[in-house]
Amino acid sequence: MDKIYLSTPHMSGKEQDYIQEAFDTNWIAPLGPNVTEFEQKIKQYTGASAVCATSSGTAAIHLALRLLEVGQSDMVFCSSFTFIASANPIKYLGADVTFIDSEPETWNMSPQALERALADAKKEHRLPKAVIIVHLYGQSAKMDELVTICESYGVPIIEDAAESLGSTYKGQQSGTFGDFGIYSFNGNKIITTSGGGALVAKDPKMIEKAVFLATQAKEKALHYEHEQIGYNYRMSNILAGIGRAQMEVLDERIAARQNNFRFYADQWKHIQEVEMMPELPNSVSNHWLSTITLDIDKKDMTPYDVMSKMQELGIETRVLWKPLHSQPVFAATPFYEHVQGEEAVCEQLFRKGLCLPSGSNLTEAELEYVSKALETVLKTNKGGVVSAI
Repeated sequence: MDKIYLSTPHMSGKEQDYIQEAFDTNWIAPLGPNVTEFEQKIKQYTGASAVCATSSGTAAIHLALRLLEVGQSDMVFCSSFTFIASANPIKYLGADVTFIDSEPETWNMSPQALERALADAKKEHRLPKAVIIVHLYGQSAKMDELVTICESYGVPIIEDAAESLGSTYKGQQSGTFGDFGIYSFNGNKIITTSGGGALVAKDPKMIEKAVFLATQAKEKALHYEHEQIGYNYRMSNILAGIGRAQMEVLDERIAARQNNFRFYADQWKHIQEVEMMPELPNSVSNHWLSTITLDIDKKDMTPYDVMSKMQELGIETRVLWKPLHSQPVFAATPFYEHVQGEEAVCEQLFRKGLCLPSGSNLTEAELEYVSKALETVLKTNKGGVVSAI
């Protein structure tokens, strides 16, 4: 069997039609009908007020922070358990960051930790200019609690929904609760434009400003006039053509990944050492990645050991995100744990967790191979040789 990867692009076959349309009409430069249609499809699907397609999800976060006037020495709170792209744009603007722990029911931002962090910030007369809440691996955070807390302190929310397009919380699409939401269409996401992202906002005027900043902040004049620093952050018309076709099969892609998760959960329900990522009641995860935690106290084997043995069997797996507060680049950055004085939830997850092949194009035979491989690996000794599947 060929190597089984974590999450590969899954084309519908319609992408080439929209790309060809761009070539036939010579809309090769950035912007054009594909961009307009892609933005409209995102707007219709999510219910967002307005959309700006961007060159990446990171660019969308950067724009959101700019629109909230985050600048030198301002403070921004951010989930610690996430990819570094969630926090890098804070530093682009010269601002400071405080990281917030996860809670165990969703693995996302802890309302308790956020409440303590905001209370301390208020005492110090330094409330953050924004809170970046990440919806990890497709699972929505506890938005009722988090929104209520942020509103009580008057702090805007940016939802990093890079991994959760199509996921819902109490029937509402992720990315649409905060002042801003961002999506990613990177190559490994639930749908892809090769590279790209989108910014959504409650206020359409904010998206108008985002489009302005994303196109080099060019003023309306007969010559090139610039009164602000802008960016080259708009999505190309060719890539948006891929996105148009991908949006048409988004529900199918979500269903496939949800089926992957359920398949694994059913296959491993008898294995005491394996626990699937929890799913919050009244929410629907797109299960972008199927993830597990391993009871490493029962089994003398770390996720790295499992990852190495799965690699021997031709299966790509990956440990969960290393918390950002423990990354060298963010050394000495303030961090609030879920429960004071106890090991942080995100540190426990990093120590025990593993991501599994989750692509929407996995075959039933591949899913069976992965499930049997993990069971076989867990039966071997730490230094033992993996037997044939």
